[in-house]
Amino acid sequence: MGRITETVKVLLIANILFFIGSLFLGGYAYKLLALWFPENDNFGIWQVVTHMFMHGGFGHIIFNMFALYMFGSLLEQSIGQNRFLFLYFSAGLGAAGLQVLFSYVNFQSAYQAYIDAGFSPQEMQNMLSELSSNGRYNFYNVIPRETTEQLISTYKDPMVGASGAIFGVLAAFTIIYPNLPLYIMFIPIPIKAKYLIGGYFAINVYSALTGVTLLGPSNTAYWAHIGGAIIGFITMWYWKKNQFNQNRWN
Repeated sequence: MGRITETVKVLLIANILFFIGSLFLGGYAYKLLALWFPENDNFGIWQVVTHMFMHGGFGHIIFNMFALYMFGSLLEQSIGQNRFLFLYFSAGLGAAGLQVLFSYVNFQSAYQAYIDAGFSPQEMQNMLSELSSNGRYNFYNVIPRETTEQLISTYKDPMVGASGAIFGVLAAFTIIYPNLPLYIMFIPIPIKAKYLIGGYFAINVYSALTGVTLLGPSNTAYWAHIGGAIIGFITMWYWKKNQFNQNRWN
């Protein structure tokens, strides 16, 4: 590893400070700064940015910050501070946007199932208000259990983490250094970046489409990972194709 760049250092410190603060503030920090489903009373527009600095546990923040440390500095050295910041935050915003979009699809599907079963909009509003205020909900025989779980999890589980922005960094890194050999634990041979990072992306696509978790916790926001990677890939591809001397990327 080369030296850590200034922007990456600031992002690392900011994420760590947010995480330490959340340990002291507990649920209040997540209520205020995590990204809630827009229909939830806890939602605030600022959360589309602040959620990138919140994490769900030690394992979550360690993995994200390790990836930022490993790939972020070399990427920033290649494209510059301003472009790195633009890519990082645009990937994070793209990740949030795609995750919210698919959350809306899941929520509306489950919501409509309740309406079709005879629940009125007012009854649904009362149920969601109770869920928001005290976390209570019921299962009904006329509604499949998985439908209720889909409605509840979409509505009450907030999105946290820098993973979407990190996936943008990884995708951009792959555009610049596709053949750079990388090593991972327990595998003693180098793997080219395009295969290692591409394979990790493919696993996330598979999990997003099937609901089967292969890596990480079951509540991972896979669509956020995909959204961040897409924004990072497109942004870096455009810059490389249109704004930079090709020799710089060799």
